[in-house]
Amino acid sequence: MPIAYNGANSNEWESALISAGGVDQFRAVYDEITPERVIEFLAFSEANPSSIQCCFETARQNARSVRSALTSEMWEAINSAWHDLRRFRSQKIRVEDLPRFLNLVKQASLLYDGSAMRTMLRNDAFWFSRLGVYLERADNTARVLDVKYHVLLPKDAEVGGGIDYYQWAAILRSVSALVSYQWVYHQNLRPWLVADLLILREEMPRSLAACYAALSRHLDDIAHRYGVSGAAQRQARSAHARLTNRTVEEIFRHGLHEFLQDFIADNSRLGLAITNQYLA
Repeated sequence: MPIAYNGANSNEWESALISAGGVDQFRAVYDEITPERVIEFLAFSEANPSSIQCCFETARQNARSVRSALTSEMWEAINSAWHDLRRFRSQKIRVEDLPRFLNLVKQASLLYDGSAMRTMLRNDAFWFSRLGVYLERADNTARVLDVKYHVLLPKDAEVGGGIDYYQWAAILRSVSALVSYQWVYHQNLRPWLVADLLILREEMPRSLAACYAALSRHLDDIAHRYGVSGAAQRQARSAHARLTNRTVEEIFRHGLHEFLQDFIADNSRLGLAITNQYLA
């Protein structure tokens, strides 16, 4: 779904809702954006199916239903994280508690992902699970980058100024890419270089190009296993080729926002194509 913007009037808490695609759902529950309400909505609200709590609940329920397909390490990672989250839910999270809570969530996600990478058989269960990882990762990276470009910089702030630098650094930290940026470019933060890293550099695991290289590879693994290739494989290869053959200068010349909106829509269509081809 395209992102709806309020331009420079948006604040950073609203930008968090926009990047999660939850502005309309939030406004159906609350009449005012405050830090406490945004934290509650994105972390715990049952009115938000994409809240962290709802995601953990769904992950645990799905894991229980396919328990025999998971390794013990994967199940323990999900189950332990679910119990830790319930203990946090019993408290009233304040803004100053947010880093500790988010670190718990990130560590749980990394533990599960690492367990899957190190312990799962390389079969269709593994490949389909990775398709979900890379579709979601690509969507999140595109949305985070798009929101920064359109929302976070105040109208009267200097592009490349102190506020701008802080926000681009925060974006890179949010996708664990700040150190990678410094390794690749060896210079101060530049918006076009951040975009280059997060869109086109396949050596960056969160980049759109890296996600689509992995999606193409795992879809080909599935096609090889079943001896059938279809629309999903073609769409993934086509999207990967477009990313491989683009330059960041071309993307900015034609509009970063337009490029990212088109990518988000195409990414959703690939998810639907995978569903129709294999799961319908």
